[in-house]
Amino acid sequence: MSEIRFTHDHEWVHLIDGVATIGITDHAQQALGDIVFVELPQPGREVAAGEAIAVVESVKAASDIYAPVAGRVTEVNAELTADPALVNREPASGGWFFKLVPADLAAIAALMDEAAYAAFVETL
Repeated sequence: MSEIRFTHDHEWVHLIDGVATIGITDHAQQALGDIVFVELPQPGREVAAGEAIAVVESVKAASDIYAPVAGRVTEVNAELTADPALVNREPASGGWFFKLVPADLAAIAALMDEAAYAAFVETL
């Protein structure tokens, strides 16, 4: 599966070769406004689904980023430390937050697909 899945907390998940890359959606970055700081998790950290794992701060507010599925963090996007606004410029690509190896691949398949996420956003 290489399609992107989405959470109700506005994270996106892209699974490639058993590793999930996680970021926030364009909707989320627009709602936050100009992002000025990102706190990333430590590689090697084991997380539960729904656990607060990172923090993003904007000129408007600070928000937690949640682990969409359980797993082990393998990598973080160090570029965000020096350039947190990368999340605003490239939310669906270069502005990713972290990668993890999911404990259960089926948990990713259970997340919303793009059409379901778009319908969800319309209800907000």
